[in-house]
Amino acid sequence: MKLSGVHHVSINVHDVEEVGSFYMDVLGLEKLPRPDFGIPGLWLRSGGQEIHLIYQQDHQAPKGQHFAFRVEDLDATVDELQGQGIEVSKVIQIPNGGRQCFIHDPAGNMVELNQPLS
Repeated sequence: MKLSGVHHVSINVHDVEEVGSFYMDVLGLEKLPRPDFGIPGLWLRSGGQEIHLIYQQDHQAPKGQHFAFRVEDLDATVDELQGQGIEVSKVIQIPNGGRQCFIHDPAGNMVELNQPLS
């Protein structure tokens, strides 16, 4: 078996519209068509990958679990997010692995921003 990459990550949220606005308006993801599965949800695209938001009543974000977006310029990204009032963790240098920091979406899900080594 040979896998060819990650197609999408599914994230549970308490409010699809609010969290979807964050991913589209703040992080710049593109909204995709989504079939009616009988529960609220939203499909988004970032580059060649997708993020699927799924409504879950009484959602509680898991501690420590996260996914990462690759960024070209972490410092500029942090400045832009902070300018919009988004709380950003301290930028961490990963030995031989680039730099990273973390934010949380409106549902409390942790999101890593990662600038790999060139």
